[in-house]
Amino acid sequence: MTAIIRFNSHSSEAAHAGQRCNDNEVISVPVHETVLKAVQLMLENRISGLPVVDATEKLVGVVTEGDFLRRSEIETQRHRPKWLEFLIEPGRLAAEYAHACGKKIHEVMTSNPFTIGEDDSLETIVELMERHRIKRLPVLRDGRMVGIVSRADLMHAMAKLALGRQASADDENSPIRDRILAALGKLPWAPRIGVMARDGVVELWGTLSDERQRQALIVAAENVSGVKEVHDHLVWVGLSGVDFLSAENEGKTEARGI
Repeated sequence: MTAIIRFNSHSSEAAHAGQRCNDNEVISVPVHETVLKAVQLMLENRISGLPVVDATEKLVGVVTEGDFLRRSEIETQRHRPKWLEFLIEPGRLAAEYAHACGKKIHEVMTSNPFTIGEDDSLETIVELMERHRIKRLPVLRDGRMVGIVSRADLMHAMAKLALGRQASADDENSPIRDRILAALGKLPWAPRIGVMARDGVVELWGTLSDERQRQALIVAAENVSGVKEVHDHLVWVGLSGVDFLSAENEGKTEARGI
C-alpha cells in the first residue's frame, strides 16, 4: 500500500507543492491480531502508531504507543484507593481494565479515528491534529486507506517549501525593502516602522506599543525571501512614556558612552 498524498492549500507556495509527503509503504495491522504483534511491528519499523484494518483492508481503528503505557504486563495499569474507585462509574473502570489487560488489537485500539481525504488542505490537516491532539491521520480514498500523514511528514514538507523559497529568492526583482513593507502591510497588528535593506541585511527602525511586536516583526522580515540577517533598532514606548531599547541597541548605546 502506497501513501500518495497531494497537499492542497488556498494560500502561498503550499498550494503548488503537489508533493508526496509520504511515499513509503503504509504498515497496518489486522484487527484480529494480537497486541504483541502490533508492538513487534512498531518496534521493527520504528514507528509510533499503526492503522488497524479489517479483512477487506477497511480502516477500523488506530493503535499507538500511548495505548501501551498502562499495561498489565509491565504493571503500569491504574491503581486507585478503594474509596476513589467507589466514586468512579463501573463502566469506566471496566473499560480501563479491558484496555490494560486485553490481548487483541480490537480491545485496545481507538475506533472510528479521525481521517482525511487525498485532496484535503494543509490547513485542514493541521487543524485536526491541533484540535484533537493527534500525531497522525490516515488518508482515505473511497473509504479505503491509501496512506497516512504524520507530524513528521508536515516537517518534511515545510523543509522542502523553505528550500524552494530560498532557491527562488534570487529570481525576484522587487527590492527586499518593498517586499517587507508589503508583508507588514498585510498584518493587522504591525505598526508603521522604517525598513532599510542592503545585500540581504535588513534594519528595522521605529517605535512599538507592545514589546511582543518586536519578535513578530523580526520573524516577518526573516520570512521574506532574500533576507539574510535582521538588525533590531526598534524602541518600545511604555505606558509611562519611557523608551525601552532592544538589547542590540542597548549595547550600541553603552559603547558610545550615552
